[in-house]
Amino acid sequence: MIVGYAKAYLIIMNKYPQFKTMYFDGFAGSGDISRDDDNEIETIKGAAVRIMEIVEPKDFDLYYFVEKNERNKKELKAKIVENFKDRKDKCYVINQDCNKKLLDMANFLTNNKYFRVLAFIDPFGMSVDWHSVESLRGLGIDLWILVPTGIGVNRMLVNDGNISDSWYSKLEKFLGLHREEIRKIFYKSVIQKTVFDEDLTIEYKENNSVAKIHKLYKERLLTVFKFVSDPFVMRNSSNSIMYHFMMATNNAAALGIANDIVKPKYKL
Repeated sequence: MIVGYAKAYLIIMNKYPQFKTMYFDGFAGSGDISRDDDNEIETIKGAAVRIMEIVEPKDFDLYYFVEKNERNKKELKAKIVENFKDRKDKCYVINQDCNKKLLDMANFLTNNKYFRVLAFIDPFGMSVDWHSVESLRGLGIDLWILVPTGIGVNRMLVNDGNISDSWYSKLEKFLGLHREEIRKIFYKSVIQKTVFDEDLTIEYKENNSVAKIHKLYKERLLTVFKFVSDPFVMRNSSNSIMYHFMMATNNAAALGIANDIVKPKYKL
């Protein structure tokens, strides 16, 4: 999906030579992805390598790959040096936390207005802080982000509302909201009478919480960007929602392309 968008993005940007283009991958991996296909492990090319393979109508002027795992970082760098010798000098493979590099990129774009960025953020779990996303406000960036609505946020929003301090801290950092606000959005209280005619307050999580998480995160993105695409919903084998994949942008034309890309005929 991100590759399909990147191709459309480069076709458009080829018409505007006054701008320099950057591809930013916040969780680049090793360049390979292993997946279970009918109980057989298959290795396929990761997004970083597939993006590097795009040369028509143009390639990116700069590639910035962030990978926190040192071993994966070294493997990806070796693949780039071996397979893309002509572009290795404009590729940066950095062993760092994505949040730090998002903040650095925001600073770079603030001081380099002629750059336009396509960013791909597919974290494992809730490792992208809202503060990092918020730093991109008003900049020339199209941000594709994989949001762990079901597999991350919803699991921490436990049914009885008895959320631990450590989970609350993660939710607050991820959503950029205080726990009181989070509780107000996802939980309801009812008062019941006990056998001794005393009032007992019972708290419960509302239905359709995963859909509400997506709606909330989209609303949060719209405080930073002008537009947010429809989501591509990713489910597990039991049909439970794991992620919502969406794109945030300040460009109306980009929104139309993204909404077409996320249609069911495409696969991630």
